[in-house]
Amino acid sequence: MPTERITFAGHSGETLAARLDLPQGPVLATALFAHCFTCSKDIPAARRIAGRLAAMGIAVLRFDFTGLGHSEGEFANTTFSSNVADLIAAAQYLAARDMAPALLIGHSLGGAAVLRARAGIPSVKGVVTLGAPFDPGHVSHHFDAALPEIQAKGQAEVCLGGRPFVIGRDFVEDITAEALTPAIKELNAALLVMHAPRDATVSIDNAAAIFTAARHPKSFVTLDEADHLITKPRDAEYAAEVISAWAGRYVDLSPPAPPPGAPEGVLRVTEADPAGFLQDIHSGPHHHAYADEPLAYGGTNRGMSPYGFVSAGLGACTSMTLRMYARRKGWPLDSVSVDVSHDKVHAQDAQPSGPAKIDQFTRIIRICGNLDQTQRAKLLEIADKCPVHRTLEHGAKVKTQLEEEPQTLPA
Repeated sequence: MPTERITFAGHSGETLAARLDLPQGPVLATALFAHCFTCSKDIPAARRIAGRLAAMGIAVLRFDFTGLGHSEGEFANTTFSSNVADLIAAAQYLAARDMAPALLIGHSLGGAAVLRARAGIPSVKGVVTLGAPFDPGHVSHHFDAALPEIQAKGQAEVCLGGRPFVIGRDFVEDITAEALTPAIKELNAALLVMHAPRDATVSIDNAAAIFTAARHPKSFVTLDEADHLITKPRDAEYAAEVISAWAGRYVDLSPPAPPPGAPEGVLRVTEADPAGFLQDIHSGPHHHAYADEPLAYGGTNRGMSPYGFVSAGLGACTSMTLRMYARRKGWPLDSVSVDVSHDKVHAQDAQPSGPAKIDQFTRIIRICGNLDQTQRAKLLEIADKCPVHRTLEHGAKVKTQLEEEPQTLPA
């Protein structure tokens, strides 16, 4: 996934640090991601969600709010309103690059911020919240014990997530006074609310309140067993997949035509999880699948193995070839099914040493219909003429080229 490290001016002129995660192919839409309270653009949930969306053709800008992460400024001088202003500044930066955001995605307090910021970002067609509070003042429970000192002295140092932060009186007063109901009712964009039922930090009642206050179109999707920070890779990937599928109803995600000379498009395989083996497979503009390895070989078993796809190609081509032949002959073929097994395990076969093996694919073909023995025998003969069968028997030449592509682009 290509990533640009960029900077832009925040609400008060300080330089904010950001990453723009880009698809390897065409950019079909752009999303703006707002991180959780005192978090950063680089937390695992933000990285994984941005990475999965980029694999689906959606560029994602994630940045550090003023005073957090690698951004300039003093956190003690920020407020909820300043976060909203930072979001609008980020959207203006994208618009200047002809990448005005069509989606706003906010995690926790960032979810409340995108609801509030929507009115200032006219290009937005969809808003997504992840574990967001209905009342921004909800975050004050993280530093309840320091509230008297904040009121008396104007600020206080508190420990949040094992790190010290200075919370100012302006921040407390701002989140206390903020009411999101008017902003939600006048959102004028599709809304997707995502929340985990067992979220111990922001209860799911907040999601219900956001959903109730919003007008249609709106959707509510549970994050099941996810924790508030969405720390598990599987939960982050699920959230990204749901966001992408949902956004397609409200944002035009149609890619351009496939390149000349590739009538069925180019099949692209992209690593989805560098820690495992999960792969995204895109075949042309309309088809997506996963490849993976079984748990026993270090995978997550979320898709077929590579050899499973080879077997699937043989089985599908066999069935199609039989149907095509019977249709041309006018034979009463009611149904076809093909079982394919392969005697190699891919992970073992990939080892550099060991005795050579011969691949053997075994097909069991079932054909149903009022067919005589001559017709059945002919269909069995035709099965051996399917193009994939011939490719496997005769072999193929694979031409490989290495394309140099930087993973991170300088500012």
